[in-house]
Amino acid sequence: MDRKEHGSQTAKNGFKNENDIINKFNNWKADVEACLWLKIMGYKMEEIEFVKAVKVHGYKTDVQAQVTIKLKEAIDVQNLQVKLVSNKKGFNQIDKRWVDTYANLWNMPANISLLFKKYCGEVLPTTKVRDKRRMFVNEFEPNEQIELLYWLNENKQLLINDILKGRGQFAAEWMLVAQKTSTNARWVLQPINVCINHYSKGETLITKQGNIRVGKVGVQRKGGDGGRKTAQMLQFKIDPTDMFDV
Repeated sequence: MDRKEHGSQTAKNGFKNENDIINKFNNWKADVEACLWLKIMGYKMEEIEFVKAVKVHGYKTDVQAQVTIKLKEAIDVQNLQVKLVSNKKGFNQIDKRWVDTYANLWNMPANISLLFKKYCGEVLPTTKVRDKRRMFVNEFEPNEQIELLYWLNENKQLLINDILKGRGQFAAEWMLVAQKTSTNARWVLQPINVCINHYSKGETLITKQGNIRVGKVGVQRKGGDGGRKTAQMLQFKIDPTDMFDV
């Protein structure tokens, strides 16, 4: 499928939220964009009997489209992750959890988990650092920086798969990026494996600010939250607008 067919389509009014996208799928017979999405997913419109879209909470999938095909007893299910952006470019949070949650998910060694807790501020600094609430990665001992980067690089594919696609029955299969700026509205629909491949490209490194980048994925302490403990969570960020150029 060529790039024009694959998205980067101009939208008349943009989308306010996931409910707009659900309504489009549920009105698929009359909705031009919903028909395009279904075609991108590989369906022939004349073979579709019924489409029902529902909102999903707590998983990588935001919208699930259930497609009934004529003369088929089974219902096809397509899981979409939706990214609504209002800037031309910019990082959006893709995943956020406590370090211990990631440690369990990824079988993280104790020394790596401890470094992330120092980075996020769950474990307070014991030496003089730029910010008394936490340590930046470039403030770790040189051997600790090497250990952290090595572990991240060795587990890069696992990490990016989990933060973009997720696991289980609600793992995302598609990413729909809808961008609305003051001058333009457009969308792109990409298979999640295309997204994973794109965001995996590039080195694993420590930034000048002392944060981490894994391929095209930013890793940061959450911060903010008015000083609440949740500021100590670990977050991963991507620029969803990259998908318009893939």
